[in-house]
Amino acid sequence: MNIAVQSPAGQKLASGFLASRRKNLIGGEWLDAKSGKTFEVFNPADGQVIAHVAAGDKEDIALAVAAARKAFDNGPWTKMTPAQRAKLIWKLGDAIDANAEELALIETLDNGKPLKIARMADVAGSAEKLRYYAGWATKLTGSTLDTSLPGQFHAFTLREPVGVCGLIVPWNFPLLMAVSKIAPALAAGCTVILKPAEQTPLSALRLGELVQEVGFPEGVINIVTGFGETAGQAIVDHPGVDKISFTGSTEVGKLILKGATGNLKRVTLELGGKSPVVVFPDADMKNAIEGASRSIFFNTGQVCAAGSRLFAHQKVFDELVEGIAANAKKIKVGPGVNADTDMGPVVSLEQLEKVTAYMKAGEKAGATVKTGGGRIGNEGYFVAPTVLTGTTPDMSVRREEIFGPVLCAMSFSDEDLDKIAAEANDTDYGLAAQIFTRDLAVAHKMARKIKAGSIRINGGTLDNNVPFGGYKQSGWGRENGREGVETFTEIKAVTIAL
Repeated sequence: MNIAVQSPAGQKLASGFLASRRKNLIGGEWLDAKSGKTFEVFNPADGQVIAHVAAGDKEDIALAVAAARKAFDNGPWTKMTPAQRAKLIWKLGDAIDANAEELALIETLDNGKPLKIARMADVAGSAEKLRYYAGWATKLTGSTLDTSLPGQFHAFTLREPVGVCGLIVPWNFPLLMAVSKIAPALAAGCTVILKPAEQTPLSALRLGELVQEVGFPEGVINIVTGFGETAGQAIVDHPGVDKISFTGSTEVGKLILKGATGNLKRVTLELGGKSPVVVFPDADMKNAIEGASRSIFFNTGQVCAAGSRLFAHQKVFDELVEGIAANAKKIKVGPGVNADTDMGPVVSLEQLEKVTAYMKAGEKAGATVKTGGGRIGNEGYFVAPTVLTGTTPDMSVRREEIFGPVLCAMSFSDEDLDKIAAEANDTDYGLAAQIFTRDLAVAHKMARKIKAGSIRINGGTLDNNVPFGGYKQSGWGRENGREGVETFTEIKAVTIAL
């Protein structure tokens, strides 16, 4: 295999990790799929096959659930003290740091994102996520309660791990999303079965090797690669799974809800978005231009919270759109392994066709292409950063999640905050929103009026300590912070007559 980056990490990948057929981690062992089947993994920068991984199915999931149940019900994991669990979680973060360059290159080859972004956001972010949740392992508590019953009682609550958790993660931040679910689940005392996205399974498998190296007990972390309709569905259907945590499309999230009714699994869903960016005329224009550009073009627009709908006051609309379009034209699009690349390809041929189809549909419906608007080249899955103006509320490009670098820009003239918020809220989603203004009163009022789980004012980014999740069809529950770890727990109430 010819890896484009001729570095020690690249040579190691070529001769080792990518050269051999990758297996599933189940009960502490690396196993082929019971069917013997594998599937190909592609580099989105050139469409070439870079690895073959096990095509896990129902039988493999059954083995993984049995291993996770044993580790939870009878094994050492739940018998460990919180401090012992915390030390292992922290060690896994250290192991990620120690293998950062290799993990970043795996992520770039598998997902397409620029290597510099994989290093900074995905790999470093994963290590910090583990350290953050290692701290929570020792800080989960119940509470004592007063009662109004006649007589004397001592009432208290216990917060206990929910059990065996099925973690199904997307392809846009493969390692970071895997860790974002594994870390709080382990901190709560749960055991897990991780199903990475079929498009990007490689960093999760390398993570599995690190899990073994740092000494996690067998069956605590199981990793099964496969397709959503087979391996993913088997996790949802299995009665031995107590909770599902899923990040992905709203369409699949609804299917998971239906499947979880069998044993009424606990479910956390982080789903789609069509997030608004609202810019008022008093905003710092330089900050707004940079913030809006970053919000839609970062990670090739493959971000659930991407600011894909821009609402700008007519006084600043032209300046804002011109600035964003100028930024788009400066973006260096290319293979993620190239040092000067700012934006890589979309993840797959399927995603390329989806994004370009939306671009064409928007233009056909009457939208104006300010910049971009199509595919770049014929090799790899590259699309141009795109800004559309003149869209209307009924256009698919404005209503539906594209998951690509496509911005729909609209202007408003009315100063009525209720009307502005109504436009921003005119979507089935409610994951995130951004507001740019120097007026603190306007900022606070708009933050209350917009129906979204995460509001950012004049910039900022996600933090491990700040809960993240959506309103409406953007999902159920929250990740990050206290809320993120408590979602992997049950509360038990105990009342004692004295």
